[in-house]
Amino acid sequence: MRNGLRVAGALVGTAALLALAACSGDSGSDSTDGSGDAAGGDVEVFTWWAAGSEKAGLDALVSVFGEQHPDYTFVNGAVAGGAGSAAKDLLQTRLQANDPPDTFQAHAGAELTDYIDAAQIEDISDLYDEFGVTDVFPQDLIDLLTVDGQIYSMPSNIHRSNMVWANPAVLIEAGLDPAATYATLDDWFTALDAVQATGKTPLSVAQTWTQVNLLETVLMAALGADAYNGLWDGSTDWESPEVTAALEDFQKLMSYTNTDRDGLDWPEATQLVMDGEAAFNVMGDWAVAAFEEADKTAGTDFTYFPVPGTDGMFGFLADSFTLPVGAKNPDGTKAWIETVASLEGQTAFNQAKGSIPARTDADPADFSEYQQTAITSFADDTIVPSLAHGAAASVAVLNAISDATSKFTSGASDLAQYQADLAAATAE
Repeated sequence: MRNGLRVAGALVGTAALLALAACSGDSGSDSTDGSGDAAGGDVEVFTWWAAGSEKAGLDALVSVFGEQHPDYTFVNGAVAGGAGSAAKDLLQTRLQANDPPDTFQAHAGAELTDYIDAAQIEDISDLYDEFGVTDVFPQDLIDLLTVDGQIYSMPSNIHRSNMVWANPAVLIEAGLDPAATYATLDDWFTALDAVQATGKTPLSVAQTWTQVNLLETVLMAALGADAYNGLWDGSTDWESPEVTAALEDFQKLMSYTNTDRDGLDWPEATQLVMDGEAAFNVMGDWAVAAFEEADKTAGTDFTYFPVPGTDGMFGFLADSFTLPVGAKNPDGTKAWIETVASLEGQTAFNQAKGSIPARTDADPADFSEYQQTAITSFADDTIVPSLAHGAAASVAVLNAISDATSKFTSGASDLAQYQADLAAATAE
């Protein structure tokens, strides 16, 4: 029996900062024939899937779109940048200038709140019935997506944020069992010490957003699911001794990381593990597609397990697509969303990207060994919202936490100031 999503009010946040300018405009102005029937045209799809396994997933989805809706022409509005930060910045100026793309990618959850409050995206609840997904999406996922009785995006996938990826050869060199999964952070610290003694990097990370991803998993491990969720609905005190202890664990983990981290994005941090230069990397399960794209075999070239202390928790995030107010080709947008929602689209996309379908009728046999474990975990584990990927808090809160984390990990603030900064960020 599936556990309910214990996300409470954490998934309904406020505010967003997103700002800058973008690629333009002419994307299929004659999108209908006057009767409401689709008449083809360009469909600009705005994402941050610009390289690697993310681009491979987008390409797979585009292929299905071409088969299902040959009258429409996909226009790639992808903007590169880790976790979508650059794309989000570019998007907001376009929305404010009334020049929206036909659809844009957004993380499901609190990240959508600002677009909703600004009346920048349409309610697409009717498409859930029209495209027949109401009965094939888990009810708790639909509940998560519903805001005041309306739904504003269609998820293309489900990702898990709280995973460790490891290089067995590096672990063996350090005298460690490559199949070990570590029950607690203290157990993991012992293993990290062993790797450090070999001269290899124990734990690879990249720029700030990956450090925030690491932080959220440490908070999960130290606090447990209920208290972690309480950080986002106000029932857990950010200035409590329990949070202090979690931040001390985070500080210790950061002491094991590569010194060039702020100049890297996630693929480079994951590559350090692939190349045997680092033992472990904490990253969402888009990393599995990067390993597989490099012809690495699970169990031989890499292993994976939940961040120690988070077994039984599923760090939830989902990519989703919207219908912007003022889209030039709204019928084309609906055609794209239909492909995103379809079994064929979700299967093709997730096979390439490493995530799992939001649809419960997808065949697990169509997916990799890791993805099959994720399908089981999503069904059985306690679901907790990702901070770094838009599910737990608004963009304004995330930005403030990211700024505080950058100050702390660069040495510009101490632990006491960091904790005070986090409390202030979430009080806004």
